[in-house]
Amino acid sequence: MRILGIDPGYAIVGFGVVEYAGRAFRLINYGAILTEAHTPFTERLCNIDEDIHEIFRQYQPECMAVEKLYFTSNQKTAIDVAQARGILILAAAKEKIPVFEYTPLQVKMAVVGYGKAEKKQVMEMTKNILKLKQIPKPDDAADALAIAICHGHTCQGRK
Repeated sequence: MRILGIDPGYAIVGFGVVEYAGRAFRLINYGAILTEAHTPFTERLCNIDEDIHEIFRQYQPECMAVEKLYFTSNQKTAIDVAQARGILILAAAKEKIPVFEYTPLQVKMAVVGYGKAEKKQVMEMTKNILKLKQIPKPDDAADALAIAICHGHTCQGRK
């Protein structure tokens, strides 16, 4: 199964593509969709939409796993990230790519085995699971790979 993991944002959208078969993962690629800070917000959303469709075309994922939003402060940031996340989910729906959502707690449990794991632990385990020499950069891409791994570990026959 080819899984596209997404760490949503509007300045940086992390993505990671993995193959999952027989309890083993193989890295396909990872990276980030970047939008410039002084670009009008609507244009940033358009750029995210264009870039995610290109990722769909290039990597042909069978499903997309995305992090559920959790914010305790800055409501403006939360709303903007939620809008970008909506663009990503709508794009997947238009391409008929099933979307699965996971909380940060679920990702930590699936990748590290401990729901209160530190970010550094999650990144280190992501590196180890994918047999990489170093932790993927930017952090958003590493987070997206962890989300993809979470889906692989928890999908139980779902695509």
